[in-house]
Amino acid sequence: MQNLDTPVVILGAGPGGATASIFLAKAGIAHIIIDKATFPRDKICGDALSGKVGAILNRIDPKLVHQLDEDNDNFLNCWGVQFVAPNGEALDIPFDKDPEVQDYPPGFISKRVNFDHFLFKQIDENHATKLMGCEVKDVIAHDDKVEIIYKQGGEEKIIFTNLVIGAEGDRSIVAKKLAGHKMDPKYYAAGLRVYYENVTDMHAQNFIELHFIKEVLPGYLWVFPLPDNQANVGIGILSEKVKSHKLNLKKMMLNALENNPNLRERFKNAKMLGDIKGWGLPLGSVKRKLSGDRYMLVGDAGSLIDPFTGEGIGNAMISGRFAAETAVKALTKKDFSASGLEEYDALVYDKLWEELKLSYTMQKLINRPWLFNFIANRAVKNKAIREVMSTMFDDLDMRAKLKSPMFYFKMLFNI
Repeated sequence: MQNLDTPVVILGAGPGGATASIFLAKAGIAHIIIDKATFPRDKICGDALSGKVGAILNRIDPKLVHQLDEDNDNFLNCWGVQFVAPNGEALDIPFDKDPEVQDYPPGFISKRVNFDHFLFKQIDENHATKLMGCEVKDVIAHDDKVEIIYKQGGEEKIIFTNLVIGAEGDRSIVAKKLAGHKMDPKYYAAGLRVYYENVTDMHAQNFIELHFIKEVLPGYLWVFPLPDNQANVGIGILSEKVKSHKLNLKKMMLNALENNPNLRERFKNAKMLGDIKGWGLPLGSVKRKLSGDRYMLVGDAGSLIDPFTGEGIGNAMISGRFAAETAVKALTKKDFSASGLEEYDALVYDKLWEELKLSYTMQKLINRPWLFNFIANRAVKNKAIREVMSTMFDDLDMRAKLKSPMFYFKMLFNI
C-alpha cells in the first residue's frame, strides 16, 4: 500500500474544488486534488453561470471571462431572467447591466461538461497533483493528521494531510464523516434535468426562464437556452414536498411541457436529447458548520445552493476561494484546529448568508400562488415595479423588501 503526505488535500475537482486549487497554487501551496471522475465529465445541473462566476474568474485572470465570451460554441451570453407566474403572466427581469457599457455579459449558460473542464484546465500542475479516476473510500480524523483512503486502478492507497477541503458535492464524505451533516428534506431539493433541441421562442437576449406554473407547484420548471439550438429543461421541488405529496417529478415535468399553454407550442416539435437525469440539491436555507478540526466544506458539500434560484456554481467558487485563503493562513500558523479555521465560516457567511436567507424567504412565495400572481400582474403593468424587481439580483436591501408587508401595500396602491 502506497502512502503519501501533503499539506492540503482537496476532494472534488468541480468548480469549488478547482477554484480552491487555483488559489492555493497562486499562494505557492503544494496540494493534491482528487476526483472519482476523469475530465471532461458531465454534471447534472441547470448550467447557468451567474455574475459571481465572472467575478471569481476575474480574480484568477481577467482574460478568462473574455475567453468564455468568445467561445460561442460552448458558452451562451445571458442578460436576464424571465419569471412566469402560476397564472401564466411572464415577467422579464433584465440583469442590472447595460449591454452597451458592460465589458462582458453578466451571465453565461454552458453545459457543465464544458465549463467544469474549462476551469479544471486552469489548475496549476506546478503546485497541484491531480489524482483523477480515484474513489475516496474513507476519511479518518487523527489528532495530528487526516487519513484519506482511496482506490486508484483497483489498488488501495492512503494520503495523510494536515487539512482536507471537502468539495465532493451533496454526498460529501467529509461532510458526513467529519462534520456530521445529515440530509434534511426540509432544506434539500430533488431535481431533474434533460436536454432538448428545437425549442422555439427563446428570448432574444437568452434570458433564463423560471416557470412557477400550476402543473409543477410547489416547485418550478426551468428552460435555459444553450448553444447549438439546445436547451436545458428541468424541474426542482423540495424533497419534503416530494415525499409528503408522493410526487412523480418526471410525470409532472412532461405533463407541463405537453399541456401548459405557455410551453406546449414551444415544445411541439422539440426533440429530447438523452435521458432525463435526477440529482439532489442541498440548500443553504439554514446555517451549517462549514469547518472543524482539519477540514473545510466547499460548495454543495457545505449546502450552499441558493434556495430560490438554485444557483450553486458561483457560491461554490466563492467558498473555494475563501477555503484556499484560510488554508494558507492555517499553514502559516500551523494551526488546523476548529478555532483556527472558524474564520472560514465567517468569510463565507458574511458574503452569502443575507442572500441565502432572503432567497429562503422568496422560496416561500412558491407556496402562495396568489401572491406570486399579484406581483407579476402589477409588475407587468408598472415600469417602476419592474425596475425595482430587476435590481433585486444585485441589491440585497432591495430584495429584502419582499419580506416587508409595506412593499405589497405600496404595490397595491401604486405608492
